[in-house]
Amino acid sequence: MTSFKTRIRSKSKESGRIILANDYDTETNALESKTLKNITTLHKYLCAIKLNFHLLLPLGKKEINKITKTAHSYGLEVIADIKLNDIGNTNLVTTQRLWDLGFDAVIANPIMGIDSLKQLISNSHKTNHGVITLCHMSAPSAKYAYELDVKQEKKKVYQIFLEWALNQKADGIIVGATYPDVIKYCKSQAKNKLDIYSPGVGTQGGQASEVINAGSDFLIVGRTILNAKNPLDTTKKLSIQS
Repeated sequence: MTSFKTRIRSKSKESGRIILANDYDTETNALESKTLKNITTLHKYLCAIKLNFHLLLPLGKKEINKITKTAHSYGLEVIADIKLNDIGNTNLVTTQRLWDLGFDAVIANPIMGIDSLKQLISNSHKTNHGVITLCHMSAPSAKYAYELDVKQEKKKVYQIFLEWALNQKADGIIVGATYPDVIKYCKSQAKNKLDIYSPGVGTQGGQASEVINAGSDFLIVGRTILNAKNPLDTTKKLSIQS
């Protein structure tokens, strides 16, 4: 079996760079059936689907397994967006559970520290699973945390997180589509060593073509597709733009 990074890159060449953030709000009913419909309807223009905490918590093992198996039947990768951030043993147990449920990769928060991050990535790669780490999120207020100056290092937080991701061979980093200058910086440092995943296109103000030109490899898109009158047309247009 090939690595997660190889698989998702290969799929993106075939179907485009869009990752569906299947993140419905708490008032949404029939989560399983809506998620399955999204996969079967949109898969031609997706390379992966991302499931967040608030979708996973209401679902059981049976439902999640059905979702991941359906996604895999269409060649899609499945990413668990839980911002994993804990001690080594907890991270190991958590990822083992996620892999058993059919997930291909996990999004993690590097604030856990470089030793725990190193262990997480190493253990995940042994089974060809991926780790994508936060670098700079898309929300307007994210700059107050990720752009803080770290005096000891004479760098900003996101620059340190990027270095950790590169040094520990993470599969990718999260950099919000609303921060194209940060994307450009990260791409100039990372080159092809890892991929840049950018949420925030559409509803949050990020522009697909601008983000791709800045250096993003994948666009994580949620509400712009989920709330569209015609999700298929919207996904297709975004795929063309990227």
